[in-house]
Amino acid sequence: MIRVEGYCDDRFAPVKDVFEENFKSHGDVGASVAVFRRGEPLIDLWGGHLDADRDEPWTKDTLVNIWSTTKGITATCFAMAVDRGVLAYEDKVTEYWPEFGVAGKDNVTVAMLLSHQAGLCGFRDPAALEDIFDNDAAAERLAAAEPFWTPGTQSGYHAVTMGVLASRLLQLAEGRTIAQFVDDELRQGLGLDIFIGAPGSERSRVSDILAPADVELDDHLPTPNAVQIAALANPPMEPAIANLPEWRTAEIPSGNGHATARSLAKLYSALASDGAIEGRSIASNETIKQATSPQIEGVDAVLSIPTSWGCGFMLNSDGLYGTSPGAFGHSGWGGSFAFGDPDTGLGIAYTMNHMGAELAGDPRGISLVQAIYSIAAR
Repeated sequence: MIRVEGYCDDRFAPVKDVFEENFKSHGDVGASVAVFRRGEPLIDLWGGHLDADRDEPWTKDTLVNIWSTTKGITATCFAMAVDRGVLAYEDKVTEYWPEFGVAGKDNVTVAMLLSHQAGLCGFRDPAALEDIFDNDAAAERLAAAEPFWTPGTQSGYHAVTMGVLASRLLQLAEGRTIAQFVDDELRQGLGLDIFIGAPGSERSRVSDILAPADVELDDHLPTPNAVQIAALANPPMEPAIANLPEWRTAEIPSGNGHATARSLAKLYSALASDGAIEGRSIASNETIKQATSPQIEGVDAVLSIPTSWGCGFMLNSDGLYGTSPGAFGHSGWGGSFAFGDPDTGLGIAYTMNHMGAELAGDPRGISLVQAIYSIAAR
């Protein structure tokens, strides 16, 4: 029996039922779900275990690697920097990073880079895990590279490299890497339990990632092309890397964020309403609107599915993030997600340790979002 703990507004009792059912029928081992509306908690639930043996309980403050859900955190950092006048989305990357402007990349803007249009979705030559653990070396390598397509002509999901590029760009423009910015501004400044990587002081509450059964790139992309291989398999990625000390120590702002669902939901609720947490500003509504405006839409060259990208945020083009077309956020490999809905002021997040096998549309997340909106939309 899985014991679910936490708070759930009486109106949202059916969501708690769905959350419990995910443990019974959809493979959850340890997980949290949280919903905030304009800063007020409606749901803050957790249950299960940190480990495959089910010896250690998942608690209120359990952190877990959230894979690409991290990209929404990176997008938030840029929205804060833009709001403060540090840089602008329409600026060319070369204004801050002159070495980037080679091999046809001289006209790439900050918005294009954040919306996966720069053509640097991966390395052209073979890469090892150690290469992405060294953010500085990886950034230099990408800056010198020829893009896989003419920047601005299409999107191609920069699964790992978006974080590498974004962190170097922010550091050059503002002085801090994404990891430093998150720690200073989101964790200390806004009181959010969000990290890039997992500092040693927090390791005792970090859950391991539990892999799905034998999922390979070919299961989702039977005949991957060079662009897809570069983005998703160079270096080869497998779930267990999230448990390596080297992964947790590194700065990978596209994939190794560690957070609680509570803090992610609280953040997105603020972004979806007045742009502030307990009176402390994240960004103005005008800047958030810029950050979440469509930059490019269509079938993504890497994911091979229709997508709509804002400036680092995934936009709700297919109903994945509820019923509002204005919802925005990001999802992570294996099932985690966090998003905000400006129409309702909702911030919704789900984190878990047992990864699902789906590339998109994990049934646990779908059932939770459907249950939430069946009540919130009344």
